Amino acid sequence: MEAGTFSPIHISWLETLLRIAASILLPLMIGIDRFLRRKPIDFRPFVIVSLSACALSLGTLELAARATDPQIDLSPSRIFAGVITGIGFLGAGAMFRQDNYVKGAGSASSIWASGVIGILSGIGLLWLAAILAAGVLLLLMLSAPFTSKYDPE
Repeated sequence: MEAGTFSPIHISWLETLLRIAASILLPLMIGIDRFLRRKPIDFRPFVIVSLSACALSLGTLELAARATDPQIDLSPSRIFAGVITGIGFLGAGAMFRQDNYVKGAGSASSIWASGVIGILSGIGLLWLAAILAAGVLLLLMLSAPFTSKYDPE
């Protein structure tokens, strides 16, 4: 078996668990806001998307650390672009038009931001992931009085 099959080789277990915890807790706060306001997406997809993006980021970093063949191209930016595109499709499913309004855009963009939080957590930029989570949550909370007329009764 190869080194790294059952444990990380590029980063420590503590760092790995810290990154995973950030990818769970930060989008959970956003998801709970959406859940409490009875928006189209409950809190679970936020965490699932972020955790999956984090795991893929960690896997990409680990794979790059053990790749020895110069022919192997492990460009993280290409992988992340694919993840973000896929999450965009998921978010698009949360939006729908009702009369003259498009509903679910806040939840759709929030789920997309959760994917970015997961990627940032996975590559170790926890400070940036926390700033993004705080910014999204603050915007959602402060904008609630302006969007309440669109909320379900």
